[in-house]
Amino acid sequence: MKRINSINLIFLLFLIHAHTFAQRNTSNIHIQSFKMDSVSIRAIHPIDTKHVYYAGSNGSVGLFSAEENTTTLTVSIKYLDSLTPNFRSIASSNTGIYALSVGNPALLYKVSKNNYDLKYIEKNEKVFYDSMHFFDDKLHGIAVGDPTEDCPSIILTDNGGETWHKIPCSKLPLFEDGEAFFAASNTNIKTIGSSVWIASGGKKARILKSDNYGQTWDIFTTPIIQGDGPQGIYSIDFYDKENGIAIGGNYAKPLNNTANKAITIDGGKTWTLVANQQNPNYKSCVQYVPNSNGKEIVAVGKTGISYSKDGGYSWQEISKEPFYAIKFVDKNNAWLSGNNKLGTLVFK
Repeated sequence: MKRINSINLIFLLFLIHAHTFAQRNTSNIHIQSFKMDSVSIRAIHPIDTKHVYYAGSNGSVGLFSAEENTTTLTVSIKYLDSLTPNFRSIASSNTGIYALSVGNPALLYKVSKNNYDLKYIEKNEKVFYDSMHFFDDKLHGIAVGDPTEDCPSIILTDNGGETWHKIPCSKLPLFEDGEAFFAASNTNIKTIGSSVWIASGGKKARILKSDNYGQTWDIFTTPIIQGDGPQGIYSIDFYDKENGIAIGGNYAKPLNNTANKAITIDGGKTWTLVANQQNPNYKSCVQYVPNSNGKEIVAVGKTGISYSKDGGYSWQEISKEPFYAIKFVDKNNAWLSGNNKLGTLVFK
């Protein structure tokens, strides 16, 4: 009898969870935009539902408050008082907030109120860093950039960002000519524990993976569209160490929806196309909704915002408003960023 009651209880809890999930009403999603003058923002780091750090063009790094609709901390960075960096990566460690620029020279700053401290510089005509993240321990960090030789550019820190070093090509997978990364939303890197996944595009659309803070690497193929410069993976996310999603397409042909979405259930070793030749089309950022059992996903891009409630197999458009990036704070709240704007997305 106790066994029967336990089974009934488990079944009842399953039905309650399924019913609750089924009642998610996407018609009640509320999106609010906040105008930001003269700054394109592709990198955001939420603090809570009211505050978000951002890094953008024109050397701009700030902390925005939605309650006050104002930036409470603003740093306008210049290198040697002449070069204004363009930031597309931001991340936080246990020592502070870090912003990384694209272009030559690559400039990685530790940023605090009215102050910035250069922690890493790399000069090369080919240098172009695209994304930066810290691992869960907040001591180890990683940033990835386009090849300056015949391998990806990857820099690491193990002291919270105070010092960084570049991995030599002898310890990395080789890249094909024309394979690189996209600085679209600071989300072509995903970290969980000591594991990291990085997504490439262009000539190839592949996944680099390390399970030991970037000390050793494997590389895996994907069926995402590839072969041309603007084609490939623009963003990845993992719900856990086994289940992940990759999204992208062709930036030059954003309405195309062929081979631009794929999922994995084995930690990134193999990938399967989903919703092929179905919308959404090109997207620059994809994120799992927290505490959704890997079922709920939101993707954003210059073609609008789309939502999936079944792990990426089918999607519905929830807004035509263009954004570059999305980051969730919790199951019901997320921050958005775009050209001259920040935003919030709330499931009511």
